Amino acid sequence: MLNVVNVDNVNVVNVERVNALLLAGRLDVRGLFPRLEALDEAPAVFRWQFGLDQLPEEPGVILIRGARQYGKSTWLEGSIRETVRRHGPGTALYLDGDHLRDADHLASELSRLAGVFRLDAPVRRLFIDEITAVAEWERGLKRVLDRGELRSVLVVTTGSRATDLRRGAERLPGRKGRLARTAYLFLPVPYAEFLRAGGSALGRRALGSYLLSGGSPVACGELVRSGRIPEWTIEAVREWIQGECARSGRSRRSLLAVMEALHRHGGTPLGQTRLARDAGLANNTVAAGWIEVLSDLLCVGTSAAWDPGRRAEMPRKQAKFPFVNLLAAAAWAPDAPRSAEELARLGPERQGVWHEWAVAQELFRRAALLGRPEPERLPYWASREHEIDFVAGDGSFVEVKWGRASALDFSWFPKSFPKGFLTVVCGTPFEADRIRGVTLSEFLEGSA
Repeated sequence: MLNVVNVDNVNVVNVERVNALLLAGRLDVRGLFPRLEALDEAPAVFRWQFGLDQLPEEPGVILIRGARQYGKSTWLEGSIRETVRRHGPGTALYLDGDHLRDADHLASELSRLAGVFRLDAPVRRLFIDEITAVAEWERGLKRVLDRGELRSVLVVTTGSRATDLRRGAERLPGRKGRLARTAYLFLPVPYAEFLRAGGSALGRRALGSYLLSGGSPVACGELVRSGRIPEWTIEAVREWIQGECARSGRSRRSLLAVMEALHRHGGTPLGQTRLARDAGLANNTVAAGWIEVLSDLLCVGTSAAWDPGRRAEMPRKQAKFPFVNLLAAAAWAPDAPRSAEELARLGPERQGVWHEWAVAQELFRRAALLGRPEPERLPYWASREHEIDFVAGDGSFVEVKWGRASALDFSWFPKSFPKGFLTVVCGTPFEADRIRGVTLSEFLEGSA
């Protein structure tokens, strides 16, 4: 049993003290929820939207993955607090994956905490933050699930590596309960929510600020506060990506070269062979490995060429690799824009790339919200004469044009896709039969 004595005056809260306070129902102790307390001084508070509006009361396993600096741990604290407020002391407990040695340590802690919940607790929820920091975490979790020790517990996990959670989920067949959905992506703050919370403070700088923030609540708040992304936010993103790459045995020098190549080629088809050559990598297999790592971290998507005849991607053709995390793009941008004004001073070609990546991030966000298994896959279509940036599915296409555009520019579209609908993201809105032009703001707000 956890010691619930001497829980007053907590300054630096460790996991044992957190759980003692939760068992005692002492939610008022300063320092118990440090991230939530920090929101009291935040210039703006944003609401999350990632498909999980309310935790189920049934037992099972929920896996939530998402990039660092996007608020997973803050959401977790809020969910713990709300559980105890609604259901009483002894209904929520906590583990921190960053402080677990290995899968055996995880299994031991899970087994220990499974018997600590209040005997008559109406719900039992065990929250594990950053479970992907534990090597082979799924082995430790599976062991305790197989012993039946968590049969009445809802286990809620977060992690920053997409593949770790995806593969881990695949290794837990039949062990995640009867929940309607068990896997979620923690998503960027939607542009409409960004405008609600901070748009009035930013005015005309709102769109450019949102692009640089990538929808990260931390970056959004700093941009609302000062109009700039501070370097400590940029460094936090860099260190996270560098750390994950080092963990997989990849060098910092190669990471820098890959990021430079992705920025240099922007929205043009690149292909792994070209990426390997431009980044100085050994071969296209190594280049594919880099794309996989950045995709695992939910930073970069893959836009493969799409065949309308077969309605399938063509992996052998050159692909594009758009950023789906614009904060990561900002962290590695060679021109280093840190404010909406600096972004607006970039040349038209660079601004066009940022707009295309913003559309990619939004399409990724919408697909993930619907629960699609690989939302980072965003195919494009190209013929000898024409190209469309994104095939959004269900006969829907999206083209991004920085500056002016009109329906005449796409008079060929109805002939190529008689049943298709094209949205053109541009600076000059227009309406035509099955072709519509909208501004980037309108697209991001969800009106297109």
